[in-house]
Amino acid sequence: MRRALVTGGCGFIGSNLSRKLVEEGWLVDVVDNMSGGTLDALGDSNVRVLPSSSFLNAFYKSINAKDGRSQDTILVIPDDFAADYMLAHIQQDNYDVIFHQAAIPRVSYSVENPAETTYTNIFSTVKLFEACSGHVERIVWASSSSVYGGADQLPTPESERGKNLPKSPYAWQKFTIEDYAQIASSLYDLDIVCLRYFNVFGPGQLGNSPYSTAVAAWCHATKNGLPLRSDGDGEQTRDMCYVDNTVYANILAANSEMRFEGRAYNIACGSRVSNNQILDFFRENFDVQVTHAPERSGDVKHTLADIQRAEEELGYKPLVTFWEGLEETIKWWDLK
Repeated sequence: MRRALVTGGCGFIGSNLSRKLVEEGWLVDVVDNMSGGTLDALGDSNVRVLPSSSFLNAFYKSINAKDGRSQDTILVIPDDFAADYMLAHIQQDNYDVIFHQAAIPRVSYSVENPAETTYTNIFSTVKLFEACSGHVERIVWASSSSVYGGADQLPTPESERGKNLPKSPYAWQKFTIEDYAQIASSLYDLDIVCLRYFNVFGPGQLGNSPYSTAVAAWCHATKNGLPLRSDGDGEQTRDMCYVDNTVYANILAANSEMRFEGRAYNIACGSRVSNNQILDFFRENFDVQVTHAPERSGDVKHTLADIQRAEEELGYKPLVTFWEGLEETIKWWDLK
């Protein structure tokens, strides 16, 4: 049985990933400081919740003294992923793979809070990687399409990284850790794979927080009778990636026989849709009003991924198209 730690495992992507790992027979621990995650995100999964990471050693000793632990129970550790007790537990060889999903993820929030987001997204991540050296087989790390900084070439292959500067602190933070992943792989014998997510959405993504994406925010507004906000002219386009595709890519990367050494992959659908197209869908299907706002600082105008590398090297393919995913998301929100 393979053992996984999912950082940010009570968040949107992390919770979907944790549930799927359990379904596929992994033994899963989750660490989450609950700044953006909730236990409810794990749905009807069996969970055991510790008070904090300081209880890990005692808990592991107690289950080893008995009959072990049920594979279908997710252990939830409400703490910072770089807390001292958490890092010490990693250094005791308790995990085969760490899926590092935790971050402060929104571009606009990073623009308003550059120091706070830099501390978590860079400093704490480096601490985590340092603890993993010699103690885990692989780290599967959540990078972002924002590293391209508004690529000139569409579809954008991985080789376009660095041709334009990142446009926000968040994008720069992901860019920086991609560089560090290669350094750490070389210096500290870590095998790190970087998955560049393109605009992940789907059921379970809440729409009333600084972390919300446009689809989640518009579903939340529709559900609550609020106007849908359109930033700029609405002609910006995104390669929207349904969450099941992202989870699938993480598991493919974890199971791969490759040695990655910091190699990066675009995880997306390889197609794009404009904000106006999505807003037109909401207008046609629901009684909504749209309000207009200026373009958001730090946003890029267009994203579209070239996913050939992920297809050829990971065996990845998008399982769900954007419009199929939107239907499933609307069902989850129970929009009338």
